Amino acid sequence: MPLPKFDYLRPQTTEELAATLAEHGADAKLFAGGTDLIVVMRDKLVRPKYVIDIKGIEELRELSWDERRGLTIGAAVTLSELIASEVVRERFGALWKAAGTLADPTIRNRATLVGNICNASPAADTAPALLVLWAEVEIVSANGKRVIPIREFFKGVKRTALEQGEFVRAVRVPNPPEGAKEDYLKWGRTRGEDLAVVGVAGLVANSGKKLVRIALSSVAPTPLIVPEVEGVFKGGGSVEGQIDKAASIVVEKISPISDVRAGKEYRLHMAGVLTKQILKRILGAS
Repeated sequence: MPLPKFDYLRPQTTEELAATLAEHGADAKLFAGGTDLIVVMRDKLVRPKYVIDIKGIEELRELSWDERRGLTIGAAVTLSELIASEVVRERFGALWKAAGTLADPTIRNRATLVGNICNASPAADTAPALLVLWAEVEIVSANGKRVIPIREFFKGVKRTALEQGEFVRAVRVPNPPEGAKEDYLKWGRTRGEDLAVVGVAGLVANSGKKLVRIALSSVAPTPLIVPEVEGVFKGGGSVEGQIDKAASIVVEKISPISDVRAGKEYRLHMAGVLTKQILKRILGAS
């Protein structure tokens, strides 16, 4: 099926990109990997007059790390580049693992992390890891720059905090606390390419007091973090009892739907199961 006709634009700098977006507004769509955009254009769900290719902007290809700022992932960095990074694998394990579960190698060679979050699917694989890692989103427009926490970026199904004329320049991921352990578990219908029926990321650290974070995808209109989980591990009781309580809280706080991939009740059950599994792994419980 042919794509609708459009004008192809390829800015070379972020300043040029901001100006182009300011000029064309809602008539324009950004193209990085195109793994989502091409599909919805092919199906005539969107008909942009302008497609703006950002891959030629060197600044957006930044994938860097330092001890002070942590990890910076530019908007044009592919998931394959992220997975190939030794720093990401060793220091940001939940994100590294989540990126590797998204689609298949061919798609990951094109798809970008920023595109994954800007698509704002409730089932976004990278979102739970970014949530437990306390990531921030750097947003740019012709009017300037702003940085918001990733937890404030998702506003609903396919809706983000981006306003007219804005684009994401990069995602910033601070270094995890010293000695932190992280993981990501994805439950799908098959072992191959599939959207998550439920996805769960977890992070645990001991920095004076135990820090525990759990975030999920595919269980609410947006990927979400469950902050109430942390309080469970500040009290007494056995680790096994705390894990059971944390899983119960997760099930209470989420609001999954039934769709072609799974029923609501099944998602509630699997969210509890995966929460227990991931907490046992990162807490070292049997």
